Amino acid sequence: MTNNIILIGMPSCGKTTIGSILAQKLSNYTLIDTDSFIERTQGMKIAEIFEKFSEDYFRKLEYDTVKLVCNGNNKIISIGGGAFENPDSRGTLLRFGKVIYLKSDLDVLYYRISSDTSRPLLNSENPRETLANLLKKREENYLKAHLIIDTTDKDENEILNLILESIDETSSQCRDKQI
Repeated sequence: MTNNIILIGMPSCGKTTIGSILAQKLSNYTLIDTDSFIERTQGMKIAEIFEKFSEDYFRKLEYDTVKLVCNGNNKIISIGGGAFENPDSRGTLLRFGKVIYLKSDLDVLYYRISSDTSRPLLNSENPRETLANLLKKREENYLKAHLIIDTTDKDENEILNLILESIDETSSQCRDKQI
């Protein structure tokens, strides 16, 4: 296994924030946020891509991005919430580095995301129910991560320390480990 760190989880679980802090701490690592990468390369926001083209088109872009960024070492990759649903992306990511699921309670996720209108999958009549359904659907795959950190009652420093402590562990020692 390479020394790459891949952060997965639901929208608003903290992937981008924790990834940024990790990149500051690990100065020899490069941070890649796949959603930001897609927005830069496409010249439009994800919500616009969904609206103009479709979710399927966006998921293809997401898969192509995963394949593109999955080479080399010393990377921290924050993956969009749905990218780990694709079996090919999931397999690539699990081989490419240590996959860490930042798990959050539904109420915490909803609180963080409730005023964010840029999330196309949550622009529904009942966004909390939509979020709950997404979490239920995605969690089966998220739980395949090498490490699961329940972030619900942890601050950024606690999460960061748990990740840093886990970096030297092998994949087999981390599999099914939940903190």
